[in-house]
Amino acid sequence: MVYSGKLTLSSYGGRVTYHEITQQVRDMVGKSSIKDGICVVASPHTTCSVIFEEFSYDQNFYGYEYLQVDLNNLLEKLIPRCTTEGQYFHPGPKHIQVGLEDFKGKISPEAYTMLNTDAHLKSTLLGTSETFIIEKGELQLGLVGYIYFIDWDQIRPRDRTCHIKIIGE
Repeated sequence: MVYSGKLTLSSYGGRVTYHEITQQVRDMVGKSSIKDGICVVASPHTTCSVIFEEFSYDQNFYGYEYLQVDLNNLLEKLIPRCTTEGQYFHPGPKHIQVGLEDFKGKISPEAYTMLNTDAHLKSTLLGTSETFIIEKGELQLGLVGYIYFIDWDQIRPRDRTCHIKIIGE
């Protein structure tokens, strides 16, 4: 059997957005009626990641869990936020031209929205999906494991899609 589901998640804009989606994924596993198999949680967006991490009960004033603060700080040192053209090779003039002309009406019509190289690199580094085992109808996440969808693109608020594919019997 195969079960497909989607989540629509709203990003803040202006800062990295984390969505803790563990219960929504568990609910879909329950709806699927699959007892043994796998569950893939994936982003179709090139600036988003799906990660598996411990829930950190402490939070800062923005609502980031402390592990998220630590991850943001580490990645900011490694891959600083893209704030101006020429900071990274990407986006180059051809990429901007394609974005403004070929994708007109499908993405933002403003060139500045392509200044998200850091988000692409962070997504590449952390990955866009996670796969989980299902046994006896339950996700095998251990005692402290949680699933997070992250939008690294800080350019603007928008809705993002998270795909859940459950395969098994």
